[in-house]
Amino acid sequence: MDWKKEWKPLAVIVAAFLASFYLPVGKPRFDNAITESLQLVKWYAQEHVLLCLIPAFFIAGAIGVFVSQASVMRYLGAKANRILAYGVASVSGTVLAVCSCTVLPLFAGIYRMGAGLGPASAFLYSGPAINVLAIFLTARILGLEMGVARAVGAVAFSIIVGLFMHFIYRKEENARAETQMALPDPAATRPLFQTILYFSSMIAVLVFANWGKSSEPAGVWNTLYEIKWYLTGLSAAALGLMLITWFNVQWWKIISTAIPVLVLGLFFRESPLIPFAAGFVGLSLITSTGDGEMGAWFEQTWGFAKQILPLLLLGVVVAGLFLGRPGHEGIIPSEWISGMVGGNSLGANLFASVAGAFMYFATLTEIPILQGLLGSGMGKGPALALLLAGPALSLPSMLVLRSIMGTKKTIVFVSIVVVMATITGMIYGNLFG
Repeated sequence: MDWKKEWKPLAVIVAAFLASFYLPVGKPRFDNAITESLQLVKWYAQEHVLLCLIPAFFIAGAIGVFVSQASVMRYLGAKANRILAYGVASVSGTVLAVCSCTVLPLFAGIYRMGAGLGPASAFLYSGPAINVLAIFLTARILGLEMGVARAVGAVAFSIIVGLFMHFIYRKEENARAETQMALPDPAATRPLFQTILYFSSMIAVLVFANWGKSSEPAGVWNTLYEIKWYLTGLSAAALGLMLITWFNVQWWKIISTAIPVLVLGLFFRESPLIPFAAGFVGLSLITSTGDGEMGAWFEQTWGFAKQILPLLLLGVVVAGLFLGRPGHEGIIPSEWISGMVGGNSLGANLFASVAGAFMYFATLTEIPILQGLLGSGMGKGPALALLLAGPALSLPSMLVLRSIMGTKKTIVFVSIVVVMATITGMIYGNLFG
C-alpha cells in the first residue's frame, strides 16, 4: 500500500474519530451552543431567506440578463472614470441598505458582468454599512458623535476599501481590462427607462419587505413601516404589469400568480411571509417555464442560489455555535468578549474589529448589542471599530466571498476592513473616549 497517497484519508478518519470520541455532549455550554446555532439558523431562514435573499437572487439574476456588460463596464469597469465608478457604487449601496449576506448575490452579479474589483468592493462594503436608519438609531441611542462618526467612517470606508483593492490588484485589473474588448452597446431591445423602472420595482419589493420599525413612536419612518406590506404589494403589482407589457409574459400567468397571493394575504394577515413566499414561487414558475429572457433570468437566479445559499446557512450555523445569538451565549463566553474591549488600546480595537467581522449582525441588531457592551465597560473606540467592521462582514459572507472572488482577495478585503476599523477606532477613542 502506498502510504504517501493514503495518509490524508487516514488523517481525516483519525481526526473524525477523535472529535467524535471526545465530543463534549452533556456539558451545558456545548449543548446550549448547539441549541443556539440551530435557533440562529432557524431565525435566519424565517426572517432573511424569504425577505432578503430570494429577492436579491432575482435582482442579481436580472442583472446578468437585462443589463449589458458594456453598461456595467462603462460605469463600474476597471477603466471607468474613478469618481463616477465609486460614486455609483457608494450610492447604490446606500439605496439598497441591505445586510452583509443580502448584498452578496448583487455583488456577484456586477462583478461577473465586468465591474472593476475596486468599485465592486466599494459596493460590497457600502450596501450593509451605509444604512440610513442604522446610522440614525446609532446617533439616537449611542450618542450624536457616535452616529456622525459611523456615517462619516462608513462612507469613507466604502471608497477607501475599493481604492485599496484596486491598488493591490492593479496589475490583474489592468490585464482584465485589456482582455475585455471594447464592447459596443448592443441594440436596445427596450428603452432605458423601462429597464430602470423594472429594476426599481424589484428593489422596492426588497426594500419595503425589509423596512424596519424605528424606536420613535411616530414619524415618517414608522408610517411607512405600518403600510410596508401594501407598498410591497404595489411594487410587485407594478413588476407584474411591466412583465406583461414590456417583457411579453402572458397575462394569464401573472393573474394566476396574483390571485393566490391575494387570497393568502386575506387569510394570513398576521403572517405576510406566506403570501410573500407564494408570490416568489409564482415568479419562479413563470420564469422557469418561459423561453428567451425569462428562462435565462431563472437560470441566472438559480445559479446564484445554488452557489450562495448553502454556504450562508453553514456559516450561520457555525457563527451561532461559537458566538450565539444577541443575548444568548455560544461556546465563547460573552464575558470574554466584553472583557477584551475595555479601554482604547490597540488590542481592544483590534479584537472588536475581528469579533465584529466574524459575528453575524442582522440589520440594526448591532445597536442594542453595543448598548449592552458599552454599559459593561466597552470603550468608545472599540465600539466604533465594531460598528464599522461588523455590519459589513460576517463569517457566512466570508465563505460566500471566497467562492466568488477567491481566497486571497477575500482575505485581503477582510483584512483591509479590520485594519481600517481598528485604526479609526483608536483615533476616535483618543478624541472622544
